[in-house]
Amino acid sequence: MRKTTSLVLAMLLAVAGICVMLWPVFTGHRLQSSAAAAVQEFLADRDESEQQYPELLADLQAYNQRIHAEKQSGLVDLEACEAPAADLVAYGIEDEIIGVLEIPAMELTMPVYLGASDAHLAAGTAVLGNTSAPIGGDDTNCVIAGHRGWKGADYFRHIDRLAVGDTVKLTNLWETLTYTVADIQIIQPHEVDKIKIQQDRDLLTLITCHPYASGGKQRYVVCCERTEVR
Repeated sequence: MRKTTSLVLAMLLAVAGICVMLWPVFTGHRLQSSAAAAVQEFLADRDESEQQYPELLADLQAYNQRIHAEKQSGLVDLEACEAPAADLVAYGIEDEIIGVLEIPAMELTMPVYLGASDAHLAAGTAVLGNTSAPIGGDDTNCVIAGHRGWKGADYFRHIDRLAVGDTVKLTNLWETLTYTVADIQIIQPHEVDKIKIQQDRDLLTLITCHPYASGGKQRYVVCCERTEVR
């Protein structure tokens, strides 16, 4: 009887150990599946033939002009970036997704949210507050943050696969913007000047923690410049 009990306990412990090891795999798969479903829904609902959300587009353009004129005075550090450029729910966008980010070199397609809140970063990628809204244009730099891996999901884990010259695409509610990687650098969390708007340039910047699994000691920054004729 004691041998049987011991055998059962050993088996239960083994099963529990396997579950603990596989839990990140299951969680990661669930997160990536949710992100993929959000992307598909966004693309299915989007219609370039119609000028959707004209008031939102005008407000985002005005926001970009304002933060440029103010020299992004609200961008104090990389931790103070949760405030979104607009409350998308107020415009009837319940899922709060403003676009889709596509990075072929990373085999990654992710939803893009406005405002780098914990909830948004858990669900996908997010535009840092007090950086340009993701609509392109001169004197803009849309900074998109993503976790360097999150609960088993890759997200920006393999951002170091990107190289100068690679293509990054951002599809918003109105058009698809194509960018080319122009520069890659590692910065400190307080070096916000490195991600600010640059005069007469249309930029998209990807940012994540560095090194991987370091707890965010530094930031890995990929600066991309828009390449198609505007």
